[in-house]
Amino acid sequence: MRGRLTLGGVGKVIIVVIVVVLSVYTLFDVLAADRRRVRGLPKPLWAVLALVPLLGPAFWVALGRPQAPRGPARGQRRTLAPDDDPDFLWRLDRKRRQKPDDDGGS
Repeated sequence: MRGRLTLGGVGKVIIVVIVVVLSVYTLFDVLAADRRRVRGLPKPLWAVLALVPLLGPAFWVALGRPQAPRGPARGQRRTLAPDDDPDFLWRLDRKRRQKPDDDGGS
């Protein structure tokens, strides 16, 4: 047995636990996904496929999982910090100009 690489009982258990956790995570990810945005197959089929060890989760991530939006949808404005929002800066400047100067002059 010298020079031969083997997995002990603990190593096998760790691999089984990782595969089971990955499959369960994928199943919950499938169930939580919006059915209108799921790609490739109908959502119930993805739920069954998620339980196939290693291949199910890999296929779900590569082919079925809805893609994250890449920014605001057309016609939607993205949220800006106040100092980056031109409307906010314009209103602030207008308020500043309308205030009487308080220099404390005599």
